Amino acid sequence: MFPEPGTRTPAPAWSRRELLRRAGHGLGALALAHLTGGVSRASAAAAVQPRAHFPPRAKRCIFLFMVGGPSQMDLFDPKPALDRLHGQRLPESFGRISSQFLENDPICLGTTRRWGRYGECGMDLSDLIPHLHPHADEIALVRSCVVDSVIHAPAHYQMNSGRMFMGHPSLGSWVTYGLGSLSENLPAFVVMAQPQGTPEGGAPCWSAGYLPARHQGTLFRPGPNPIVNLAPSDPVFTRDRQRRILDFTQDLNRRQVRADDDELEARIASYELAFQMQAEAPDAVDLSQETAATRTMYGLDRAETLEFGTRCLIARRLVERGVRFVQLYSGGGPVAWQWDAHDDVNANHEKMCGATDQPVGALLTDLKRRGLLEDTLVVWGGEFGRTPVSQKGSRGRDHNATGFSMWFAGGGTRGGTIHGATDDIGLHAVSGRAHIHDIHATILHLMGLDHTRLTYPHGGRDERLTDVSGEVIRGILA
Repeated sequence: MFPEPGTRTPAPAWSRRELLRRAGHGLGALALAHLTGGVSRASAAAAVQPRAHFPPRAKRCIFLFMVGGPSQMDLFDPKPALDRLHGQRLPESFGRISSQFLENDPICLGTTRRWGRYGECGMDLSDLIPHLHPHADEIALVRSCVVDSVIHAPAHYQMNSGRMFMGHPSLGSWVTYGLGSLSENLPAFVVMAQPQGTPEGGAPCWSAGYLPARHQGTLFRPGPNPIVNLAPSDPVFTRDRQRRILDFTQDLNRRQVRADDDELEARIASYELAFQMQAEAPDAVDLSQETAATRTMYGLDRAETLEFGTRCLIARRLVERGVRFVQLYSGGGPVAWQWDAHDDVNANHEKMCGATDQPVGALLTDLKRRGLLEDTLVVWGGEFGRTPVSQKGSRGRDHNATGFSMWFAGGGTRGGTIHGATDDIGLHAVSGRAHIHDIHATILHLMGLDHTRLTYPHGGRDERLTDVSGEVIRGILA
């Protein structure tokens, strides 16, 4: 279904225009371009200089993606009316449920979680996320999120790229295309999946799509060595010798670059970045430099939190070294390792929250104490939420795309605020509806980018992350 890692499409044959250019008839090529109005991808990319449209509130972003669909009414959106309806048929007044696996007469499923009000704002949060309770006044909670699909892969694509089909650039790619990189020695866009596997949408979730290929997310491997083959295995290859070999190779590559050969341009850039990373990347992922107290705070001393805590700590180290966009996936591979609570929402969420809640709380604490939270945007959410009814009589919930919760912290957001609301049972957004295009528009706005002006010519139109819609969610801005 998806291309194998490392698969490359063959380079296109020379066009007549390219043949004229190669043959030395550059004026003929220019005349032809003028007559046809053609613009190559390379020239279009060169015409756009990375810069913010206005002063940004956030210089960098960490997106914590919870794969599978966290349950809003068990985490962030208490529904006493739903609890009173537990075990009864869903009243028709709440409308139709659009989901995958529900039967004709859905039965309401209340929550068994304990709730409390936290922070000066009095935000309702459940007992599943105790390490988030101290951060209530730093969180901007959006309870009215909406996407257009209840199927994992299309919803993954939409949450990442604004569209339900693969092939469009991801959010991280748009950000780095618009703003460029903060570091010459590290990738601008880093993705960290969990060891059990990637999300169902696969690599297209962090693809550059039709943007220049250099904006694709760089996937760090799970485990103690996230970047393989970083250092040369042969001591004969000193840094000076590597530099000479690379310069020679790059010169040969540049001689072969054609006007539309974006892949070769990206390869040239990746070779240079790989060389530069040898000096800085090992330090960025070396957690032995952290204090014992910091490692304990992230949960690196507990089996349940070790893996996700490690990635959260690496994320903090990456953003403080200039990585522009970091995306961490919690969930992937077998259903047992996703937030996809079809059978037992309590058992599933106790496991997933048990692995992620402490590291997420530690990340917010760590960013704040280092003075990074003010200009680092942290986003938490999944591709959709869960239904307020039982799936086939179990204690599980099916997928729900018409009303679910996400939260934001730092980077110019207004902590301690709640935007929007779902109905009395948490099924549909009824106020402050926040479609994914609105969410993307808000993230770009916080990073100094106008979503209506961040465009790229493709297929005869100026494409953008938010397609032809999207409004900034002003209520969560500081």
